[in-house]
Amino acid sequence: MSEMFCYQCQETARNTGCTKKGVCGKSADVAGLQDFVIWQTKGLSEVAEKVKSEGGALPENLGFLICENLFGTITNVDFDPKTQEARIANTLKVKGSLLDSLKDKSHLSQAALYSNNDPSAWAADAKTVGVLAEENEDLRSLKELIVYGLKGLAAYMTHAMALGYNDGEITDFLQSTMAELLKEKNMDELVALTVKTGEFGVKAMALLDKANTESYGNPEITEVSLGVGTRPGILVSGHDLKDFEDLLKQSEGKGVDIYTHGEMLPAHYYPAFKKYDHFVGNYGGSWWHQKEEFESFNGPILMTTNCIVPPKDSYKDKLFTTGSAHYPGCPHIEGESPKDYTPVIEKALQCEPPKEIETGKIVGGFAHNQVLALADTVVEAVKSGAIQKFVVMAGCDGRQKSRNYYTEFAEGLADDTVILTAGCAKYRYNKLNLGDIGGIPRVLDAGQCNDSYSLAVIAMTLQKVFELDDINDLPIVYNIAWYEQKAVIVLLALLALGVKNIHLGPTLPAFLSPNVANFLVETFNIGGITDAESDLQTMMA
Repeated sequence: MSEMFCYQCQETARNTGCTKKGVCGKSADVAGLQDFVIWQTKGLSEVAEKVKSEGGALPENLGFLICENLFGTITNVDFDPKTQEARIANTLKVKGSLLDSLKDKSHLSQAALYSNNDPSAWAADAKTVGVLAEENEDLRSLKELIVYGLKGLAAYMTHAMALGYNDGEITDFLQSTMAELLKEKNMDELVALTVKTGEFGVKAMALLDKANTESYGNPEITEVSLGVGTRPGILVSGHDLKDFEDLLKQSEGKGVDIYTHGEMLPAHYYPAFKKYDHFVGNYGGSWWHQKEEFESFNGPILMTTNCIVPPKDSYKDKLFTTGSAHYPGCPHIEGESPKDYTPVIEKALQCEPPKEIETGKIVGGFAHNQVLALADTVVEAVKSGAIQKFVVMAGCDGRQKSRNYYTEFAEGLADDTVILTAGCAKYRYNKLNLGDIGGIPRVLDAGQCNDSYSLAVIAMTLQKVFELDDINDLPIVYNIAWYEQKAVIVLLALLALGVKNIHLGPTLPAFLSPNVANFLVETFNIGGITDAESDLQTMMA
């Protein structure tokens, strides 16, 4: 038996599965504990379904607990076995309380009835409940596709709930679907559940969009500085805007500057954050460059969510985590908002200013509200032929050299095409000088990966404007890069909206069995990628 098995991310070993240690850096022990978190979350969800059937009451925070459990197992979020054990212990406690309230415990699964509180037993037991516990390759493929979609959905819900926005229908779906995955299901039933997961993905992204824009204003066209100042700095990476807001407030007037990194770049686009004079720019690129960029930054880094790369010793004591993110040996900011970021600020004041690694500016802020404000200009450009096609190049960046494909693809696009992007995939081309079309930049950055919702809104609006019956009749090409599970829910959401002909790369997910992959190809015409030159000819024909 292998020490572990994980194939939830795009970089999984040999595109089949990590069996000794995760390419992401997680240990076999952590991988096993994460499998156990998922199994026990399914068990908790099943017990909750039973309680509801008996007319009982559920804890108010059950939806948040399930979201946190799922979010804490996403790639590059939590590398600490202690916090995974804490999640299991808390889940067992809540589940035990619900079990005590049941009149009838018959027909419950092993996951629902499991009650061993000994952490030393969990690692061994995890080997029997992980991904490979489902022996049928196709059923396993669909079940994991759903679980990974739910992980992405849970991440977006966690961000929304941090801002005080929740939707019981969505959290109920998360809970009930986790319970359903413990039941015997055939292919058709799992396909239906996969599609439904995509539908709720759309709802979750819409809720998070509402939470972000009502809290911080609609993103607007913004020039972002890539240089550095002369004062000590704090670098914020990850995705969480509430954590970012709290840090901005607490660091104001303290003699430090705040910079964004990776997926936090879109924070610059929100009006609410522009009033802070010490919020000065973006440092570096996407997540996988962090070992070099975090070192040259000199100051502390606040990692608000996923995208942690195992840190170098040179800055490990300056890498602060918060929320679901943890790394052994790195200081963690505990508590609920407003958290106390004094340790981060004090650490910054002891450090040298950031080392400059680039200069210039980049432009972003093209979420759906801003693009729709330019709708007349965009529509006229399409009607006149100035814009021949839009290319959606949203998604994730990653380490593999094959991802140079996306830079080559962007460079090879004709001058009459516009790139619509969201997520860290944009770092492959957002600093290229691709020019504009009649004042419309050829790269329109809508924001973070969850802001892919904006791209769907833009497409649906253009469909109405041009009075098209089918969204796939628009002059839009989809060439999307994926890495982790939030990209999975974005893909499922697009499929739920009826979008077809999506090209997914740099490789198709290892968790798609040949039969499931064929189903997606035949039903939605999903395809992979080859080389930039060939794909430019094929996709842009």
